[in-house]
Amino acid sequence: MKTNIVEKELHPKSGGLVLLLLILGILCGTAVFIAGIAVSVSTGKDMPGVLLGIIGAVFGWVVCPILMAGLKIVKPNEARVFTLFGKYYGTVKESGFYYVNPFASSFSPAYNEALKSARLKAKQLEEEGKTALVSVPGGKGISLKTQTLDNHRQKVNDVLGNPIIIGAVVIWHVENPTLAAFAVENYVEFLNIQTDSTIRNIARLYPYDVFDDDDDDDGVKEKTLRSSAIEIADSMREELQKRVIDAGLAIEEVRITHLAYAEEIAAAMLQRQQAVAIIAARQKIVDGAVGMVKMAIDRLGEDEVVVLDEERKAAMVSNLLVVLCGNKDAQPIVNSGSIY
Repeated sequence: MKTNIVEKELHPKSGGLVLLLLILGILCGTAVFIAGIAVSVSTGKDMPGVLLGIIGAVFGWVVCPILMAGLKIVKPNEARVFTLFGKYYGTVKESGFYYVNPFASSFSPAYNEALKSARLKAKQLEEEGKTALVSVPGGKGISLKTQTLDNHRQKVNDVLGNPIIIGAVVIWHVENPTLAAFAVENYVEFLNIQTDSTIRNIARLYPYDVFDDDDDDDGVKEKTLRSSAIEIADSMREELQKRVIDAGLAIEEVRITHLAYAEEIAAAMLQRQQAVAIIAARQKIVDGAVGMVKMAIDRLGEDEVVVLDEERKAAMVSNLLVVLCGNKDAQPIVNSGSIY
């Protein structure tokens, strides 16, 4: 997607001074018209007075109103892209009241789309016999403000083929209003479609989660959608920026707002996660219990509190492991006789 249109920033004249001159022109034209009628009546000759009156009327009531069409207002954080007889004329980015070529018209894809939707809705209301009023919010300018696009939730498959539900928001703004106006039909709809495609393509490159703590050969854990959401969101932003840069859009940030397994596998994956957590907890318990048993036997041998043979050591290890690794509290049995 390329366009050979190069942005040309306009610096038009102040509209206040031109408006004052046009108002004076209308007043002068009216005065000339009245003077022409007066001359025609006083002299009794129609031609000079009528000619003077026509000139005054044309200048004051036709030319000046046409020239007033060049008065344009540019709001803060807004740009207006102008075309002249079907060709690109220029872009005004600074806010203010300006005067441009009166035959130049503003071009805004978002405004045109909103106007088309409003007219379609009005037509539907008229067919239903209801009162129809076409109302289009905003103006013909292109907003340069930072905006948020809610991508909502969509179902995709991760790299393992598991269906997941993912949602994201995109923080963006129009960086080049000329490209936004002419490079694509509707830059808002274009961004929406590209966001869906980007999130789907990036999400399928990673697993939702891993179920073990094994590291890769270089000691780095595998990136997952759950544990590396910030890094993956940055990858989405970079990929999306490449897709929309030719449309004059700048992507500031992409945030993952929702991430979950799809309903059909959510229960199974929850059981799997619980099983992994239980195994990991048991492993920690066993490691700690073995260390405590070894420490107990070593301390008894060093202090010579009691001398145990290999068979008694094995029995003691078994009993201690049962006590330390059991889910329930052990019931002690007091041996009042000899341990042998």
